[in-house]
Amino acid sequence: MQTHANKTALMFHAKDDLPEVRREVFKLLVENPVKVQVVIRRKSVLANLAKQTFSIMRRKLSANDIYDDLVKRLFRNLLHKADSNNIYFSKRGKKNRTNALAEAIEKAKLNFEKKYDKKSDKPVKIISSSPKDEIGLQIIDYYLWALQRMFERKEDRYFELLRNNYRLIIDLDDKRSTKYGVYYSNRNKVSLKKIMLDQG
Repeated sequence: MQTHANKTALMFHAKDDLPEVRREVFKLLVENPVKVQVVIRRKSVLANLAKQTFSIMRRKLSANDIYDDLVKRLFRNLLHKADSNNIYFSKRGKKNRTNALAEAIEKAKLNFEKKYDKKSDKPVKIISSSPKDEIGLQIIDYYLWALQRMFERKEDRYFELLRNNYRLIIDLDDKRSTKYGVYYSNRNKVSLKKIMLDQG
């Protein structure tokens, strides 16, 4: 623990943790499985989208726009399953984003109702938190880091440790087969050979 260097002193963070710490965290994650669902976008595709957005609409595509869209897509088919939903978001920046995230969740519900003609009216509580205060945010950080390493660096050793816990990975920008991207699950397992490797 290096308090002065902010390395693992307050929380685990895959990118910043020392390799020895990271190894132990991965051991814990393997022993304590969770169910993970992820929606991803490609940096190269988003860069092109940002150029188009600015060219056509004369406005910048913000990180918040992208994040809110991913939230909407991720939660669309999930919110009707439980009696109630507590969703923890990691605080990003100084601005309070709770209302914007609540709006993205409402859009997710409406999209579900429109697609399936079925109500999605279970209560949702949105909690903005910090990873140091909410262990679930530290856990998902490790899962996202492992997935990012596979997609961006073609390194799947960390992903393979946790593979069985990823229930769904939606790659919105791999449109080789469908216009809405690729859904990886137990039926269509993701691998380095399958993914459209990002050239950007």
